[in-house]
Amino acid sequence: MQTSDLEIDLLRAFIAVAETGSFTAAGDVIARSQSAVSQKVIRLEDILGFRVFERTSRALTLTPDGERLLVGARKLMVHFDTFIRDIKAPATVTLLRLGISENLVLTQLPTLLSRFCKVYPDIQLELTTGLSHDLLADHEAGLLDVVIAKQRAGPTAQRGRVIWREPLVWIAAKDYAMEASRPVRLVMMRPPCAYRAIMIDALASVRREWVSACVASNLMGVQAAVAGGLGITALGTSFLQEGMRILEPSEKLPTLPSTEVSVIGDDVRTRHLVQPLVSLLTEGLMSGTRLT
Repeated sequence: MQTSDLEIDLLRAFIAVAETGSFTAAGDVIARSQSAVSQKVIRLEDILGFRVFERTSRALTLTPDGERLLVGARKLMVHFDTFIRDIKAPATVTLLRLGISENLVLTQLPTLLSRFCKVYPDIQLELTTGLSHDLLADHEAGLLDVVIAKQRAGPTAQRGRVIWREPLVWIAAKDYAMEASRPVRLVMMRPPCAYRAIMIDALASVRREWVSACVASNLMGVQAAVAGGLGITALGTSFLQEGMRILEPSEKLPTLPSTEVSVIGDDVRTRHLVQPLVSLLTEGLMSGTRLT
């Protein structure tokens, strides 16, 4: 087959599998059977001439080629959906109340806002940043239209559509020395904070004692305290900064779970505005880490 035979339907199936992590769940998203979704991905791989997923009995992960394709496919879907929407009816939304987890603010937000303004200069944006827990509460209260937030990955159902998965790692200053005989010195944010709970639960699972070395009010404070050598913390690999290092398993720390970035509330009314944000955000995250 020629690449000119590539169909939008194949890319939709591929994006759905990448976002949900399974063929079965992707079938629910695009209203197709599991076998139909699998066939679409196989056909996509045949057309492109490379594999987009690594499949094992326990996991489904993107290949490096699949990662590149996901970025491009999301961009293409933004243009295609905009094309279809413009044909059917002009956009009626003039205000978007957007909430973004502060964990994404320092690294991605400036570029997001700049490019969004260029694409939608007539849209008024009301931006709220903060802890994911607070943003989700505001969305439930009807104060936000759309939330892009981090959630802990796990078997229980999570809200929204997953657009990114990233492993959590233990992070410390480059010259920080772990002392196995002493309690772990944690740098964390005030509750409620998902990362705080994850660190405490992980250390409890291996019966490792810990003390609070520093409690910060935001991510910038956590990063500054870690870089200054006050203690260690758990963050996604994309938040590793100059002067920091990832602690190795040999330093006797428990394995941490992954986190997910999800979009909550991108309904039909706002989807044409949210999709460019999702595309830009995942492109930025992809440039720092690989999807796992």
